[in-house]
Amino acid sequence: MRLILNKILFICCFCLFLNSCSSFKDIFSSDSKSSEEAEYADWTADKFRSEAKKMVNNSNYEKAIKLYQALESRYPFGEDSAQTELDIAYAYFKNNEPESAIAAADRFIKINPRSSAIDYAYYLKGLVNYNRGISFIDRFLPTDTSQRETGSAADAIKNFEDLIERFPNSKYIADSRLRMISLKNNLAMHEIHIARYYNKRHEYVAAVNRATTVIEKYQRTPAVPYALLALNEAYINLNQVELASDVKRVYDLNYPSGPPILEQSTSTISHKIWDFIGLEK
Repeated sequence: MRLILNKILFICCFCLFLNSCSSFKDIFSSDSKSSEEAEYADWTADKFRSEAKKMVNNSNYEKAIKLYQALESRYPFGEDSAQTELDIAYAYFKNNEPESAIAAADRFIKINPRSSAIDYAYYLKGLVNYNRGISFIDRFLPTDTSQRETGSAADAIKNFEDLIERFPNSKYIADSRLRMISLKNNLAMHEIHIARYYNKRHEYVAAVNRATTVIEKYQRTPAVPYALLALNEAYINLNQVELASDVKRVYDLNYPSGPPILEQSTSTISHKIWDFIGLEK
């Protein structure tokens, strides 16, 4: 009985301790907020903007976001309020907060449909999705981006397509087209990796479907010759001799010296991981 009472007493004391910690946290949080408000009391919109830009230039994006938020709160109808919305979207992007960045860009598009900078909002959404999933390792070590999750790549292509369709004279068109080429190349090679995986697992019909997708959907990408090779292998194993012969003839006719663009080196870290888990070529 005494043991049970001791346990109950301990639980009560622990709950009181947690509650007191929460109270102290609220106090400190409140004090911090009050000190920030006091610091910004005499700041003009230009002061907020210049300090926020300084934080962006110093790669202190979290602080820049706070300053832009304070600017939006203090001067919601300022002359440059629309630009502030774009600036905060960019700061979110650089601070690796893709969801917040896209939400801010969408908010800008909805509120400022006639802004001269609206094309940049579409472009920024594309950049956010283009860079989604690129880790620290990807930036500094040789990895194969075609082995990444493809959802954000498809979203980025859609963003860039929207930009090109809506604003054909935008200064961001050229860069967007280049990024779309890169994304489609990666998506096509992603299909090749999967087709090879299916061939290895003796799931040849699935391999045919993946390889055919590349040939039909990504005709101008460097993945096409690899798709023909995967398709030929699948048809041979399915005993589709005539189809395999047709594919081989197309390959030899178009690529007599092999693929014009060689595949990335299989010695990269991502390839080794891919091989290790059984998803090799």
